[in-house]
Amino acid sequence: MTAALVLAGATAALAADRPTPSGLPVPRYVSLKFDEVNARSGPADDHRRLWIYRVKGLPVQVVAETREWRKVCDPDGGSAWVHRRTTDGRRMVMRVRPNALGLRRKPEAQMRPFAYLNPRSLAALDRCSEGWCRIRAGRTTGWAPAGELWGTDERPQCR
Repeated sequence: MTAALVLAGATAALAADRPTPSGLPVPRYVSLKFDEVNARSGPADDHRRLWIYRVKGLPVQVVAETREWRKVCDPDGGSAWVHRRTTDGRRMVMRVRPNALGLRRKPEAQMRPFAYLNPRSLAALDRCSEGWCRIRAGRTTGWAPAGELWGTDERPQCR
């Protein structure tokens, strides 16, 4: 059993050291650059189109990549391939839970919310620290618990 765990750990370490075509880590978050982005079953234009993403700025997690294509996981758990030119490195987050999320002026749970992020709303991610993320939605900037936002968990989000 111990040998299997050591071997699994060594394999994971080798995979983490293996460079990706972009040179960036996988998994990682990006956002969609356009109002319409084709989601395909494989990494090429001749693969079947599964659906069309219709939300500019939608946060997606890159879980695999080729030189020109990114396999992404979306906030609804969908997984598909999109062309790299349709993604943007700017980080966005989404409120996927069915209730509004209170934003605070400081990253402190005891502070009263001064604004709310509605369900299915997008916000730009500024930074995260110690379980809190500073986000911007429109002209409003505030802090929210990282676990309440989709686009902050570094673990793979799709299987």
